[in-house]
Amino acid sequence: MDKKKRISRRINSEKDLEVYQKAYSLAMQIFEISKHWPPEEKYSLTDQIRRSSRSVCTNIREAWAKRRYQAHFISKLTDADGENSETDSWLDFARDCHYINETEHKKMAGESESIGAMIGAMIINPDSFLIKPES
Repeated sequence: MDKKKRISRRINSEKDLEVYQKAYSLAMQIFEISKHWPPEEKYSLTDQIRRSSRSVCTNIREAWAKRRYQAHFISKLTDADGENSETDSWLDFARDCHYINETEHKKMAGESESIGAMIGAMIINPDSFLIKPES
């Protein structure tokens, strides 16, 4: 991306954050692929992985809403990170139960890892996301 595009790209809402977009996309991929899982998994694996993957996005949105207070912002990002880790564990179960193949697992687990790294970077360096009090 050239310098002009980087400068003109402005974050107006949490939906403009790349981490939110990636988390939302992963949640939708999981939703689509889990439609074909066995009915006996409906109240266990299917519901759990859908819930945790969607929770990553919702916690990022909550963090954005609380960015006036660093501790609250980091707390909600920590929740998002935990849900992302849970999603990764459920992906392992889906692979090992043969509901997804190794290629699908590798792709989605890689996305989860990327999302986790982005959330981690936000937790370590929250200042550029926080709302500064007016002087």
